[in-house]
Amino acid sequence: MFTRYLLAAAFAALSITASADDKPAGKVTVVFDRPIPNIPGKSMKGVVVEYGPGAASPAHTHPKTAFIYATVLEGSFRIKVKGEPEKIYNVGENFVEEPGSVHEVSANASDTQPARLLAVFVLDSDEKVLVTPIGK
Repeated sequence: MFTRYLLAAAFAALSITASADDKPAGKVTVVFDRPIPNIPGKSMKGVVVEYGPGAASPAHTHPKTAFIYATVLEGSFRIKVKGEPEKIYNVGENFVEEPGSVHEVSANASDTQPARLLAVFVLDSDEKVLVTPIGK
């Protein structure tokens, strides 16, 4: 339960806007957090990321042990992971972030419709901070 609060606090840090030019914040909800019984020291954590029209998160990283799979549940997301081209993902499409990736762009691709995705982290169980914003 405590891990759930730490995860929510980490994602909340991404929701803070630094200036009037920044996009509106998104909402992150922890939906799953459990050790993987047949892989000692590893856990699976699931979060639902919701962006209103025009919302985005600042550039960020995740723990170096985190492998992340995400699938779009509603709307469209504009995603750019360092070293990869920027792409728009629509409902039913998915992407991965390899351990140590830099998530340069995470935004709702629409200024009129909401967007929602499920991100599943597989990472070391002792990881408590799942998101680290990158300074501008």
